Amino acid sequence: MVGVTDILYYSIHFQELRSIIQWKTWHNPVHEREPEKETIALRVCFDLMDKTSRSFSAVIQELHPELLVPIAIFYLILRGLDTIEDDMTLPIEKKDTLLREFYTITEKEGWSFNGSGPDERDRELLVQFHYVTEEFRKVKPVYREIINDIAHQMGDGMADYCRRGVEGKFAVDAAKDLDEYCYYVAGLVGVGLTRLFVESGLANPALKDRPQLQISMGLFLQKTNIIRDIKEDWDDKRCFWPREIWSKHVDSFEDLFKPENKEAALNCSSDMVLNALDHVDECLFYLAGLKEQSVFNFAAIPQAMAIATLALVFRNHEMFKRNIKITKGSACQIMLESTQNLQKVCEVFRRFVRQIHQKNTPKDPNFLKISIACGKVEQFIESIFPSQRPQALATAGATATEGAPVQVKEKKEDAAAIQARKEAREDTMWMLIIVMGTLFVLSCIMIGIAWLAGARFDVAANELKKGTFSRPDGDTGKTLIDKYDRGEL
Repeated sequence: MVGVTDILYYSIHFQELRSIIQWKTWHNPVHEREPEKETIALRVCFDLMDKTSRSFSAVIQELHPELLVPIAIFYLILRGLDTIEDDMTLPIEKKDTLLREFYTITEKEGWSFNGSGPDERDRELLVQFHYVTEEFRKVKPVYREIINDIAHQMGDGMADYCRRGVEGKFAVDAAKDLDEYCYYVAGLVGVGLTRLFVESGLANPALKDRPQLQISMGLFLQKTNIIRDIKEDWDDKRCFWPREIWSKHVDSFEDLFKPENKEAALNCSSDMVLNALDHVDECLFYLAGLKEQSVFNFAAIPQAMAIATLALVFRNHEMFKRNIKITKGSACQIMLESTQNLQKVCEVFRRFVRQIHQKNTPKDPNFLKISIACGKVEQFIESIFPSQRPQALATAGATATEGAPVQVKEKKEDAAAIQARKEAREDTMWMLIIVMGTLFVLSCIMIGIAWLAGARFDVAANELKKGTFSRPDGDTGKTLIDKYDRGEL
């Protein structure tokens, strides 16, 4: 339901409102599910996926039919693992066993688990997990082997980190520990998905020979989530920021949340953002190897959302007070751009990297490193999609040789972009005028019909003047009827 704050927000952010309307109106899925042809168990699986993550569920359900069910089941199995890892009510011995043996559970008919804490968000998934295992056994053997292999490695890695936390060791001590943890919970997802993509023939087989690209896809997403969710994780008594990083800025981790340490907290967060930016060029390189549009959309949208999130949290102290996210309007705009081609995705990355660069400040100890990291991303994008056309460069070179001053004119693409933004503002303004005008006309019609039916607006006006804003009780209502009754009441 749309709230008052949403109405106020979008009344002054016309472009975001326009993006929401465009996405709802014009987005056509590359492929669509056919629920009427699915088994009851599979429909339950998609319902569970909707409940765990509506955004991921929507993208998965647009995948190529060859990968739709395998990736949906893959997602639910890994989500089950994640639910067990996050459940702080489970004893460590029980949790350790479940995590390490979870990959064998997928083959057990009728398995479910109702021992999760009552407040665990995805508890229902484990309660109805027998539907997931039922559909898993119907997946092609080659896909089942990939899914089980990833679940096995991930379960072992999660169990190791859970034990470290219980034994009093700081789970993430050095930056390499963060990479290792993110590898187990997200990098392996990138590895598994790549194997599924290549096995289905929907991605370049060369991607299998570039494990670092696969891992970077997962690490970039996970590190972004860890940066954004710092307040939420700390409220749950968990910390994934490496001691090696935060100890350079504060004495203890909880000091990051103290108002007097605002500047130290911002510098620490920029240190984390710098760590995440190292993966950006490899993520873009990976996306270039995806051949089928729905697979490209599935991989590109989360990456584009991640770079937008990094731009949002960079030097933003609100992240230490509450969990912050990009707006729905911004998300729709990103999805519109990210479901076209690699060049459009690169433009999205370039835009948000420039936002990070603009927010960078010389007061930050990482100022130079962040500037270099942003420049590295732009340089990589420029190497794939040069902003200058060869003819323009040749002309500029000839002019420079003759000794004449070289003047770089604004490209036609930039002029077109400016014109497009202008038209977007005009379209949104007209849309708002039409909507408000329609509401005004409908209101007038409804009031007119009420008046023709005998509504007494004078009674309502008089009572409002007296401060009566609620419905009168029986006796008061009867008094009003006797006072104003002229046959209509």
